[in-house]
Amino acid sequence: MHISLESPNQPDVVQLIDDLDAYQKPLYPPECHYGIDIAALSAPGVLFAVARDAQGNAVGCGAIVVGPAFGELKRMFVRPENRGQGIAAKLLAFLESQAQATGCTSFMLETGPSQPEALAFYASAGYERRGPFGAYAPDPFSVFMHKTPA
Repeated sequence: MHISLESPNQPDVVQLIDDLDAYQKPLYPPECHYGIDIAALSAPGVLFAVARDAQGNAVGCGAIVVGPAFGELKRMFVRPENRGQGIAAKLLAFLESQAQATGCTSFMLETGPSQPEALAFYASAGYERRGPFGAYAPDPFSVFMHKTPA
C-alpha cells in the first residue's frame, strides 16, 4: 500500500467519494450531511490523501482542511473490502503528519452516531468527544471529536 497527497479530481478517487456518499446518505437526514465536494477538496489549505493498493487502485482517502485554529478531518473512507488491514490508521497518521508539518497543532472532526465503527476508530486514534466547533451547531446526528497531538 502507498499513501500520498493527490488531487481528488481523478475518476477512481471521485468514485471513492461517491461510494462514501452512498454509504452515509441513508444514515442521516439530508440537512445533517456535512461532506465537502471535489472542488472544496481541491482548494488551497486542504491536504487530500489517497491510499492505493499494490496494483495502484484507490482503496481509501481522507482530507484535512487546515485552518488558522485547527485542522478538520473530512472525507475519511476505506472501501469495505479493504477494511481490517490498518489502512485507515495509516491514512489518518499520514494526514496528521502532513498537517503538523504545516504548523497545525489541533485536529477536529464531525461524524455521526450511526457509524459506531468510525467512532471506535477515532477514539482508538486518540480523538475525544467534545461539543460543536467552528460553524457547526448542536445536532443529534453529529458527534464532534478533537485531538491535540503530544
